[in-house]
Amino acid sequence: MGITERKERQRAELRENILRVARDMVMKEGFGALSMRKLADAVEYAPATLYLHFENRDAIARELCVRGFQELLAALEPPATVKEPVERLSRMAEAYVAFGLERPETYRLIFMEDPKLSAELFQDKQHGEGPRSFALLVRAFEDLKAAGRAPEATPAEQLAEVFWAGLHGIISLKLTCSGFQGSPAEALARTLVASLVQGPKPARRSR
Repeated sequence: MGITERKERQRAELRENILRVARDMVMKEGFGALSMRKLADAVEYAPATLYLHFENRDAIARELCVRGFQELLAALEPPATVKEPVERLSRMAEAYVAFGLERPETYRLIFMEDPKLSAELFQDKQHGEGPRSFALLVRAFEDLKAAGRAPEATPAEQLAEVFWAGLHGIISLKLTCSGFQGSPAEALARTLVASLVQGPKPARRSR
């Protein structure tokens, strides 16, 4: 390995270490605890070194946001392969709820911290993790409509948006209103699915 390649590898490793420590800091203390000076102390480098890799604290937050959306997409992709659309939607709801409850600080960061952070991740309609996650939900509702199990008059995109909004509301309620003695998040997700899925159409009688 040449000197240039070694320097590039070391640079990449330091960048990853900065992000790892920043993520750990957010997970343990919340996003408000993240600062360039505190992060520099944690990785044992001068603050100026951090600025060689990231423009500012917001740049680190954006990168953590991107990776958070990557984790969400990774959580939704396995259940999205289920063929039967009702079961697929149910499993995707379970996966979404599990993601939000098991990674609360990641969820807060990508959805509840700064609207600008998540807005940027929805600009790339084809390749961004946010739009790709939404597309999985849209596809589920398209298949439900094709099977006669979703309202015909409502576009699949709108149904997917209502579904996502409902799941986000469930997670937000559980993360911000822990004193509210309501139903478990998993039960609320099942109710949400049931409210959006219609019963199967009766088979036509042959004459």
